[in-house]
Amino acid sequence: MRNFKFKRSLTLIAVTSLLSITIVSIPTVAQAAPACDGKSPVQTCGGATSDGAPYAMMVPANFNGTVYLYSHGYRPNVPVPAGIPGYGGYTVTNTPQPGPNETVIGALLAKGYGVVGSGFARQGWNADSAIKTNVELVGLFKKQFTKTTKVVAWGESLGGFITQALAEKHSDLFSAAAPLCMASDVTPLMTMAGDALWGLKTFFDPTIKGGNYSAGTAGYAEAMGDLVKVFTVIGTLQAAFAANPSTPAWPATSKVPDAIKGIPSRSALVMVALMSGIPMQSAHFDSTSAPAGLPASNTLSFQVAINPAFAALENVANAAALAVLATHDLELQAGGAIFDNTATDYAARIAEEQFIWASALSGNSGTGGLLSVLAASPRAKASPAAVAKLKTLGSHSGKVDIPTILLTGTADPITTAGNQQSVVDKYATYWADKWVAARKAGDRKRPANNQLVLWNFPSAKYSKYTAAGAPDTSVPAASGTNHCNFTTSQYMAVAELLAYAADNGKNLSGGPMLTKIRKAGNMTYDRGYSAPQLKYYGG
Repeated sequence: MRNFKFKRSLTLIAVTSLLSITIVSIPTVAQAAPACDGKSPVQTCGGATSDGAPYAMMVPANFNGTVYLYSHGYRPNVPVPAGIPGYGGYTVTNTPQPGPNETVIGALLAKGYGVVGSGFARQGWNADSAIKTNVELVGLFKKQFTKTTKVVAWGESLGGFITQALAEKHSDLFSAAAPLCMASDVTPLMTMAGDALWGLKTFFDPTIKGGNYSAGTAGYAEAMGDLVKVFTVIGTLQAAFAANPSTPAWPATSKVPDAIKGIPSRSALVMVALMSGIPMQSAHFDSTSAPAGLPASNTLSFQVAINPAFAALENVANAAALAVLATHDLELQAGGAIFDNTATDYAARIAEEQFIWASALSGNSGTGGLLSVLAASPRAKASPAAVAKLKTLGSHSGKVDIPTILLTGTADPITTAGNQQSVVDKYATYWADKWVAARKAGDRKRPANNQLVLWNFPSAKYSKYTAAGAPDTSVPAASGTNHCNFTTSQYMAVAELLAYAADNGKNLSGGPMLTKIRKAGNMTYDRGYSAPQLKYYGG
């Protein structure tokens, strides 16, 4: 098979896609009342809640009484030194963000809606404090703008987690909510990330610490060192894949037995993705396409063995980056190591997937060899006290009594679709219990099902290739892939659905709802679809 060269390096979303867009800059000193500029047609107010978290309010002159409270996603709680690939040079910021982006904010203001958002007092995993901040912020907004009649909550990623929690715990404050590409229970989320990082360590560079970081500055240095090593491995694999996609070389840092190195390194990376539960469609690789003009046998090989490895390369890079930053953050909060795979059976973990992706794993012999490495490698052991503490840092009950709208990409490599599905399943149980209780009470009317679940599916084929037949990663990420990869049209469709729900006490349904999401593009309502659950195994 011919060699393939990338037009440019793979796009790594890592944490940069989780960072907020700067909308306004306001004072961070706590104050009793917002400081407003009094401008027209849009008035901007700033201040800080009692915990010191800065906020921004934007209200048009024709304010219609409905305000959108936005919660931003995960921001690292430590700076990332310049020079680290992907997102080096990040500085911790608590700049408030009152909406997904400036275009969406402007469109909402033009329609007469207000927008508000906090920068939060702490970055990193901050669900508990962010919830309290937002509750206080709602009160401040209503006091400043007394014509407020309805508040809707929305947010992305960790902000989606926060939004879901607000809907569950403070439904009296909100008329509707939209958790987007949400993070769900933190324990399975970090298990996915931890498995990805441990897999890279095991197959490609055993000097990656991968957690159980030291206290203080030493631990910070270890985490930043891990980031460098992760992206060094990814870069080395990328070069090897481009040079010889059929049998790419293993990184020099790998210490797997020589016999295992007879298996292409691409198969080991596919194993890492599958055992972690990371999607096998990525920003630029659909796991089914091949360049035009290849002989039939080479076309099939590219489709079933090589394209999936490229997809795994993009997605594992992002999951491993999350693992380093979030693990360091959450270990500090939990007081010790939080990832434990001492009892994980990775053969059982991929029991179904190994047949679907047999060619990408190099067949039964390749699968067996890779599993033997996992079985023989030293495992990571967590601190029981830290694990117990981690479980207190956030989970969802699914018990929501206001209209909610959920949307996620089914190939999101950070907050995988299983995060949304877990909340869908919990709500289904809650609704079923309510129905049983109603029947026992003699009420034959079914409770309202007020959860609207939307999915963003990637196309079956979307990989692009240059005239020379090389994968082209310069094109934008495909819809349904990458983290919270939504268009302005999709954001606005969700915003309009929220407005309807707030005004009517229920979600839009039937033809009008289907028409709205069809016009937005790449949004699907499918009652029969259920996303795979997160690959979390207790013990």
